Amino acid sequence: MKRFLLVLSVCIVFISIIYNTATFKPLLHSSSLLLISTISRLFTSSDTESPSSMLKNAASTMSKTLQNAKITPHRSGARGHSDHGWLNTYHSFSFADWYSPKFSSFGSLRVLNEDRVKPNSGFPTHPHSNFEIFSYILSGELTHRDSMLKKGAEGGQSDRFYRMRRGDVQFTTGGTGIAHSEFNEHNKDTVHFLQIWARPWRNGLPPRYHTRHFDDEEKRKGFVRILSPLKGGVEASAEQEKAAEPVIPDTIPIHADFVMGAGLIEPGNKFEWVVGANATEATKRKVYLHVPMTKNGKAKVKVDGREDVVLEEGDGAFVDAVQAGDKLSVESVGEAEAEVIVLDTA
Repeated sequence: MKRFLLVLSVCIVFISIIYNTATFKPLLHSSSLLLISTISRLFTSSDTESPSSMLKNAASTMSKTLQNAKITPHRSGARGHSDHGWLNTYHSFSFADWYSPKFSSFGSLRVLNEDRVKPNSGFPTHPHSNFEIFSYILSGELTHRDSMLKKGAEGGQSDRFYRMRRGDVQFTTGGTGIAHSEFNEHNKDTVHFLQIWARPWRNGLPPRYHTRHFDDEEKRKGFVRILSPLKGGVEASAEQEKAAEPVIPDTIPIHADFVMGAGLIEPGNKFEWVVGANATEATKRKVYLHVPMTKNGKAKVKVDGREDVVLEEGDGAFVDAVQAGDKLSVESVGEAEAEVIVLDTA
């Protein structure tokens, strides 16, 4: 009888929660599973465990995952792939000759290419306009050169000329039009990098370059924020454009309601990403996760504690129906350190 009353109490509490929550449908399945689990525990627990203790444990279990989030893996094998000899490239979203209506964009995120460029080859001078474009170097080196700078006459490192290496991020606001080259000028090493494009909040912006280094040791402590919105937002003044101050200090400013992060997670460790990074405008958000191919297949991560969302190298995941302030967990469950890229967009 005592156990029956305990079971009845738990049932009443859970049914009350479900029917008085605006997010009834997403919660129904997960809450039902928790109810079954709690009932099972009631019949196997000691007589000394109180109902309040068991309810507290059940609530703790619920808080560990994002109950409303829809998380859909984007497997590496579903990406577009081209090997041009000098360039071996994978496209997470439709790009160049590869088109998939399922993978055209995600919020303001438009392009995510994982590229390997052989020595003494690369992308010759080419134009860009009205996109925010950034290169994230994984290994090797890649030389960015503005079209106005002749080879051999660049001087030292600058935003218009930069020889990028591991940890460097080079950012371009295409705006009204810009032209540059990206070349692997190393004699023997292949460069491995991500090229990512986002749509800006408006077209016709002043073209601009930014380059910044982000240390690996910081990425091993937790997710490091790399990009955040330009202060002033859509209505940024000419002075704010010139100052190029991001909402999050020590990041690169982007003309979008968008934050980028990166982390290096040792096996057994777990990082949390705060959706929106306390820096964005829209509360309804989308997050795209990507695990670069850096450890010969030995790196894996589990997203939000979900057994059906384990990402291997080259995989990504669409995280939808999340709110600013939600905490998204990423746990390293492979044999090697996992590099994880976070793209948080409205």
